[in-house]
Amino acid sequence: MVLDIVILINEEPASITNESSEAEKAHYLAWERSNRLGLNLMRMTMADNIKPSMPKTKKAREFMLKVKECSQLYLTDKSIVGSLMGELTTKRFDWSQPIHDHVTHMSNLAAKLKTLGMDEEGRLKKMKDQAVHFLSHDGASYSKAKP
Repeated sequence: MVLDIVILINEEPASITNESSEAEKAHYLAWERSNRLGLNLMRMTMADNIKPSMPKTKKAREFMLKVKECSQLYLTDKSIVGSLMGELTTKRFDWSQPIHDHVTHMSNLAAKLKTLGMDEEGRLKKMKDQAVHFLSHDGASYSKAKP
């Protein structure tokens, strides 16, 4: 059974009625199965942070067109921004590398965020102030434990 019927055929076949022939019924059932499996497969393989942003639809072909439209807009950037923000906010200095490398890496993350439209100075400044606050309080306890 061909699972990409829904992609190959532009239009949905006519619904099954009492007057439908066996060939029409079989074609509609194959299209419906292909649509259901294709839609589920596309939703399963999508990144979890993008799923809520995707519009709900019942047709796989329409879903593909909406994914293409959205991916050209902001969802791709949103995914990248989410991962960069996660790394920027959770990365801690662990003394396994020189502090210069850590600061350079964090500055590069901030620069990448700025190029993706996260150049809100207030938000980044607030994060910087929080990082300084965490470093000043956490750093005091670590400075005596590690040279």
